[in-house]
Amino acid sequence: MIQEYEPEATRRAASDTESSRASRGWWDRNADEYQNEHGAFLGDDRFVWGPEGLDEAEAGLLGPAAELKGRRILEIGAGAAQCSRWLAAQGALPVALDLSHRQLQHALRIDAGAGEADPGGSERVALVEADAGALPFRDASFDLACSAYGAIPFVADPVRVLREVRRVLRPGGRFVFSVTHPVRWAFPDEPGPEGLSVAASYFDRTPYVEQDEAGRAVYVEHHRTVGDRVRDVAAAGFRLVDLVEPEWPAWNTQEWGGWSPLRGNLIPGTAIFVCCAD
Repeated sequence: MIQEYEPEATRRAASDTESSRASRGWWDRNADEYQNEHGAFLGDDRFVWGPEGLDEAEAGLLGPAAELKGRRILEIGAGAAQCSRWLAAQGALPVALDLSHRQLQHALRIDAGAGEADPGGSERVALVEADAGALPFRDASFDLACSAYGAIPFVADPVRVLREVRRVLRPGGRFVFSVTHPVRWAFPDEPGPEGLSVAASYFDRTPYVEQDEAGRAVYVEHHRTVGDRVRDVAAAGFRLVDLVEPEWPAWNTQEWGGWSPLRGNLIPGTAIFVCCAD
């Protein structure tokens, strides 16, 4: 009987190339499970910034919903394009980009289901399979860009991605992205009481890596402190407009990985950076 190998979790260096390869493979392998587990919470056409459940419809971080009509918007790390579908419903012209072919297949599945339910409904969201560090778009071709836990936590060189986003944005364009709140890296990734005690240095930037028997990375996530993220934004030519730390709402009783009402009421779980391309 062949037993499936359980990846080994460790902290070690991981290059941009290794990180990108690991992310593509991990999301292709786990897209089905991810959409099955979280699809109901994410919805088919809901723009949610993180596990807390902060909706763009409520937050307006990209600007008032009424002003999104006709705006070209790039979503990076779009997954099944739930956020882009909400943007399209506001009259925007979104493009959903993701590294994972399987995630984009789920976007096609949702679009096909919506088309069957409403044959006269809106057109499908434009989908692009590409690496966020090498965006296949002309300079200044988008009005806005967004990323809800997409790409940036998984790349070794976030400034490279941020510069690419800056390049494809028109002057004055806004880029809003969410990541795991950096303070969470000091705590175990557990939803219960065990996740409330500091277990590591907040200042240890060593990536979290899951690797196979041969030592090849199959999952990589990179840690940056809050200060690092702010400096990355500035280095890419953006001006930081706001830093949002969503509080855990009373209505949200779910657990999602290390996110839970217990932890969410005590320490932040998500950081949202609102940036302007001046």
